[in-house]
Amino acid sequence: MESVVIVRYAEIHLKGKNRGYFERLFSVNLERALRGIRHELHRTSGRYLVEKFDEARADEIERKISRVFGVYSCSRGWLVPNDLGSIYEAAKRIAPSFGTFKVETHRADKKYPLTSMEVSAEIGGRLLSENRQLRVDVHEPENRVYIDVRENGTALVFGSFYEGAGGMPVGSSGTGLLMISGGIDSPVAGYMMAKRGLHVELLHFHSYPYTNEGAKEKVVTLSKILSEYSLTARLRTVSVTHIQEEIHKKCAEELNVTLLRRFMFRIAEKIATEIGAKCLVTGESLGQVASQTLEGLTSSGDVVRLPVLRPLIGFDKEEIIARAKKIGTFETSVLPFEDCCTVFLPEHPAIKPSLSFIEEEESKLDVESLVEEALGTVEVIPL
Repeated sequence: MESVVIVRYAEIHLKGKNRGYFERLFSVNLERALRGIRHELHRTSGRYLVEKFDEARADEIERKISRVFGVYSCSRGWLVPNDLGSIYEAAKRIAPSFGTFKVETHRADKKYPLTSMEVSAEIGGRLLSENRQLRVDVHEPENRVYIDVRENGTALVFGSFYEGAGGMPVGSSGTGLLMISGGIDSPVAGYMMAKRGLHVELLHFHSYPYTNEGAKEKVVTLSKILSEYSLTARLRTVSVTHIQEEIHKKCAEELNVTLLRRFMFRIAEKIATEIGAKCLVTGESLGQVASQTLEGLTSSGDVVRLPVLRPLIGFDKEEIIARAKKIGTFETSVLPFEDCCTVFLPEHPAIKPSLSFIEEEESKLDVESLVEEALGTVEVIPL
């Protein structure tokens, strides 16, 4: 009898002839999530088993696995030979000492001599015979004993399911570059795109010394939390301080944020191209702030050729906050450190600026030189 963590995948089973590719990538991501923890990972017909691990780290293993995209669920249990005696010994470890229970059996091995109901009845009967404080309730049991008879002469016995992150394996949909701020929205946007299989690289813009080191550390912390899901290895930062000073000095005040966003998109596209990312990702939500009107969103996207993905575009703030709390970024996001978009913030920002007016004001700046200068400030922070 061996202690195992059982991993089941989500959408991968729908991939037909391409399933092998997704399974291999899923396996690589599981190994990355468990890096630094002694274990062995084995695949067995639609299941992955984590074996040979330190029992003291079992909870940590289960937590890390549950955050890997592609995981439908995972369970702590026992791997045993598929004879009834071995299954019963494992079931005794799972069954409660009193109260109601139910045994549920699944047979992947359809050649097994007993049906699923016969296995459940046999194991349930033995448990009842040994412990008179137990009662069977097939409708609303307080506890369940699950038996999964596999095709290779083994069976898995476990007592509960731990919900996984779902989605597709990270990397199966290519690479994108997330423009991550210190706010609530962008980490959630990165999470949602990683869930759809996008490998998410991270880029943060700062305005030091107008923004302080605390603001930068806040983004590093958010990036580390996000990386538990996205498996991202690094964060890139870029200074836009000089760009903001030039905009503030030479352009219409109400366009401060709009013009800054256009520079950010230009810089992000150049970095994305350099690292092989095929799209940009932002946390923008339609109508949430002045720069996120249709006109504002259009003016930003107008300066790049790469597609811009905005997974939160139709979400309201409460929906975004709920997701931030679920993934564990909310408490960090609301720490009171300013980001670069609050520097030189106009009292009355333009809500619906015309593109001709934006371009007229932008012509007062040496755009290419400012972009190149900013690219020279790139810092890579390992996560």
